[in-house]
Parts: sequence; structure tokens; C-alpha cells
Amino acid sequence: MNIKKAIFPVAGLGTRFLPATKAQPKEMLPVVDKPLIQYAVEEAYAAGVREMIFVTGRHKRPIEDHFDMTFELEVALEQAGKAELLHVVRSVKPDDMDCIYVRQAQALGLGHAVLCGQRLIGNEPFAVLLADDLMVGQPSVLAQMVEQYKEWRVSILAVQEVPAEHTQRYGIVAGTAVNDRLVNIERIVEKPKPEEAPSRLGVAGRYILTPGVFHEIATQQRGVGGEIQLTDGIAGLLRREKVFAYRYEGKRYDCGSKEGFLQANVELALAHPQLGPGFREFLASVR
Repeated sequence: MNIKKAIFPVAGLGTRFLPATKAQPKEMLPVVDKPLIQYAVEEAYAAGVREMIFVTGRHKRPIEDHFDMTFELEVALEQAGKAELLHVVRSVKPDDMDCIYVRQAQALGLGHAVLCGQRLIGNEPFAVLLADDLMVGQPSVLAQMVEQYKEWRVSILAVQEVPAEHTQRYGIVAGTAVNDRLVNIERIVEKPKPEEAPSRLGVAGRYILTPGVFHEIATQQRGVGGEIQLTDGIAGLLRREKVFAYRYEGKRYDCGSKEGFLQANVELALAHPQLGPGFREFLASVR
């Protein structure tokens, strides 16, 4: 079975980016010329996902508007003969892609956000993408994970080595190597202190999960910060099923932090075919 559905938890308040996020969702902050959420959706689409499920909050209408048709804009571009820009606007939502929105009434944690999508997912495997983590890979990071899922048919978490002093920012996994990229997870801990971390393998914001995780999330106690943690749900799933960690090929930008957001803008601008050369010259002139 291919992965056809993905959940995008986008109900967070984005407080680390205030005042920029006072009136717009952090997922709509642009990196070069596209909002963060569009990078995540394009990554999912490139991996074969066609049903995008956004778990939103009451201040997230701009996300819905972004993936909706903008009739007036399209007519204006068509009349002005701006075919290239018209193509850009229409490519935001391909015709074979469905966007579905479900409200997370209270911000009770990432696990709860995923649980909000249960009725739409049903009894099939699905992906979870966190737009805060902008992932760049060839093929896309989720496409790499889908290939692994096709071979192993188990839940798969994207992981990377993190500095020991940063373990409190991540879910940390430990287990037995299957090969040079896969680890059979035996333990997963949410945001452990460096001295308590079972390894330095941190979970990045990409998951492929089996539907069994919903039962685990729904029946667990609240975890770190009094929230319903996805990590705890995956820890419960480990008691019944194999879960693998996958060392992906590519680069992750932590756009949940201002530093990571700025790094993503600079590096993606340098890699941009039109903007890159001129921007590189500009940076060289900066003192």
C-alpha cells in the first residue's frame, strides 16, 4: 500500500516569531519566495501523497486561502498576459491534490494534533510532516522514507545526529542497526536531558506511521509539558510493532527558530537559479 495521506499539524501559535506571527500563521512565513507550508506540501506531493490533511487553529485561515483558487488574481494575470506567473499561482495546488482542514480546538500537543486526523486517515498508513522543519533532499526526504516503507512495511521516523547539548529539543531514539541508514528502535524518549539521553539520534519532523499509533495516543497519559506527545504514542506502538529510524539524505533547516529560518533563506536564495548569482555577489560585498 502506498502512502496517500499526510497530516500537517499547523495549529501552533508561533510565539517565537512574534510580532511577525501576531496576525499570520508561522507556516506562512516565506523562505525566499514560498511559504514554509508549501515546501512541506510539495515534499509530500513529490512522495506520492495526494490527500493533505491540515490540523488547524482558529487563526489559520491564510493557509486555507493559500491552497484555494484565487479567481480574481488568476483573471488579472490572464488578462495581463502574465502566463508564467499564472502557472506559478495554479501550481500551488495541482488538480489531483485534495486539501482537507480539521480544527484542533485546544493546543494539547503534537500527539493530539495527529489524533485529530484519525477519522480522515482511517485504517491505513500515513505521513506526518512538520512545516517548521524545512527538509531539502534529492529525492525528497519523505520520498526516501516512502521507499523504505514499501520495503519494510513498518513505521519509520526520520532521524539525524544532534549535539549532546541539544537532546532536550528532540525525541531521541536508540536501538539496533538494521543497515547503515536504518535503526530498529528499542527506546524513544521525549526531550531528555543530555545525561539521560539514550543516544544522539534526534527525530526530525518527518514520520510514516501505521494506524495502530492512534490507539496508543488516545490511551496514554499526558507527557512532557502536560501535553499529549506523539513520541509517547510511538513508544507505546513499539510494544506491539517494529518502528524504524531512518538516517535521511539531505539537509534540515529548523525554521521554528529565527536562526534556522534565516539560514534557510540565505542558503535557498543562493541555490535559486535566478536569484542566486546576484545574491552571492551582494553577500560578498557585505561588511
